[in-house]
Amino acid sequence: MTDSGELRRENHALRGLVSAYRHVSSLAVQDAGMETVAEVIAERVDANVAVVDEKLSVLAAAPADGAAWVAGVIGDHSAHPRLTQVVGVAARTRRAVRLPRVSDAAPLIVAPIVVGDDVPAYLLTLHDGGDDAGEDLRLLLTEHAATICGVILGRERVVAAAATQVRNDLMEGLLSGNGSDPEEVQRWARHLGYHEDTPHRVLSIVLDIDDNELTGRICVAMERFVTTRVPEAITAVRGREVAVVVPEPDPAVRRAEQLAHTCVEHAPHLLGNAVATVGIGDACHSATGIARSYDGARRALDITQRMGRTGTAVAFEDLGIHRLLLEVADPAELRDFVREVFGDLDTPGRGNMAEYLATLSCYFRANNSPQRASQILHVHPNTVSYRIHRVQEMTGLDLGSYRDRLLAQVALEILDAVAGPAEAS
Repeated sequence: MTDSGELRRENHALRGLVSAYRHVSSLAVQDAGMETVAEVIAERVDANVAVVDEKLSVLAAAPADGAAWVAGVIGDHSAHPRLTQVVGVAARTRRAVRLPRVSDAAPLIVAPIVVGDDVPAYLLTLHDGGDDAGEDLRLLLTEHAATICGVILGRERVVAAAATQVRNDLMEGLLSGNGSDPEEVQRWARHLGYHEDTPHRVLSIVLDIDDNELTGRICVAMERFVTTRVPEAITAVRGREVAVVVPEPDPAVRRAEQLAHTCVEHAPHLLGNAVATVGIGDACHSATGIARSYDGARRALDITQRMGRTGTAVAFEDLGIHRLLLEVADPAELRDFVREVFGDLDTPGRGNMAEYLATLSCYFRANNSPQRASQILHVHPNTVSYRIHRVQEMTGLDLGSYRDRLLAQVALEILDAVAGPAEAS
């Protein structure tokens, strides 16, 4: 009679296990999350159930009000080195492992949640019933539930990857200007969260990274940094570039420019000693203007890099005449023009020649006023006049002539653009 009673109990337990397997398995084909799996397991095995990540942070827990209790139990076990060992064994073997009662800590079952070749999370079953009856069934059910969680998590990753790909494709269409139908472009933009009633600017953030293997991670980290600063920004990672469409409801605040400078400052704190150079496009007032703003951002970026000023942020609208000067494909042609205007006056190392050019530049910016230029340079007005006279003597320029004055101003702008501030001054 005893054997018959035990057999009936075993059969009842097995039927319950099969029923639980079917219930949990059905969740994989439903629109269920890991929270639902945890709830089902908690009800079936009369235990507290938790899904935790690699750092043992609780992602889901059941009963719903048991998250704090689960975290406390995990904390009790974390004080004991065996928990880390058990988690490591579960990750290596891809099998559930039982951790028996340790001091006052409840017995624990750890089952790895496997997605592909990774173990991004674990399913924990914490039973504090005071006995080990049915522990084998709990172990089997916990392991099966972890498998279903892996299916759900894998599905979520696939959906997230697909959504990211669609988002990137839409962003690519907006940036490239490939959409021929304005209404279609507007639909693309609306899907990405673009609001037609708000002006936007496009940033092109290019990262120079020492370690090419870290490129992807660093660009994603920069993208995440941008979205934490401006949650409504529309972003896309394109190789070493992070393209950002920034809403700018108040043009006086220049929000896009502030974000660009913040990104430049933040880049060295990323992995790989990253250096960020940012181009800022003009404001666009419709979705069809995004491509034009992006083109301006890329041109500003290109000009900035050609000027040797990586690690800075530059707005296309602030480049002035440099936009035209640096359209010349060969910088050597620009230097030839400078030599034609100034001779060898701009040659480095020629004593106070560089000082004369710096004075001439300041003189032009002061609207040809020796008095205002002298105040900026902190010298006597006669000193300014003398240096301007010497420039005319050595170059043959007549600064009273509009044509010669224009040639000199353009040559100075070229020096500023191609040589950079140090050489130009």
